[in-house]
Amino acid sequence: MTSEPIRFTDGAAYDRFMGVWSRLAGQEFLDWIAPEHGQRWLDVGCGNGAFTQMIVEQSEPFSIVGIDPSEAQLAFARQQPLLQSVDFVNGDAMALPFPEDAFDLAVMPLVIFFVPEPAQGLAEMVRVVAPGGTVAAYAWDMEGGGFPYQIVNETLSAVGRSAPNPPSAGSSRLDVLGDLWTTAGLNGIQSKAIDVERTFADFDDLWNTVLGGPSAGQTLATMNEEDVSRVRELLRARLQTAGSSPITLSGRAHAIRGTVPDR
Repeated sequence: MTSEPIRFTDGAAYDRFMGVWSRLAGQEFLDWIAPEHGQRWLDVGCGNGAFTQMIVEQSEPFSIVGIDPSEAQLAFARQQPLLQSVDFVNGDAMALPFPEDAFDLAVMPLVIFFVPEPAQGLAEMVRVVAPGGTVAAYAWDMEGGGFPYQIVNETLSAVGRSAPNPPSAGSSRLDVLGDLWTTAGLNGIQSKAIDVERTFADFDDLWNTVLGGPSAGQTLATMNEEDVSRVRELLRARLQTAGSSPITLSGRAHAIRGTVPDR
């Protein structure tokens, strides 16, 4: 049976669920690609602007465009005081509405596994970035257990339910990313793993974060109260925590970058 798509309909809830993780991994990613100041940026799959804001704060871009298919996410991003200079566009990563050579740097933060045809999305990034520019991405190692809420998804599976999966989960493997960047004709390809941790105040903090977000939260919203309570207690038991104890989860992302060649 095909899993339902993950729905991104609440920018604030997404920020609590994934925005914090995005910034944790994004900081190491941004330090690693070490962009120059004054560049023209494209943030593909910018969502609610979590990573976009880091670009604005740290990289002093000449200009920045964020594109995403979720209008709800973009509405949240447009409300953020530090993102008023960003041009947010509702659009498709596989058909970027920009001319060739329009940007110096294009990034995909936690997005490539949501693109139905990752090679097409990457080809579009290469097309719109000028020669000598950078095309880079980072994504959770979905197949290797790197998704930060993997234990939540496993708990759902234990009761015969499943969280929605991104359509191209395998694209976040380092070998697959390497093949994609090589096939796209990029030069100077480099990759790395990024490991991060996030601590929740207690189990309720974690549980409420999951309930409000996409992914497992979508599945839990369709379940009756008794089954939700069962998942909650199984998850609590797996985490072996008392009610007020902090809980630390970990995530692992894979990052890759390359340079657009002369055309």
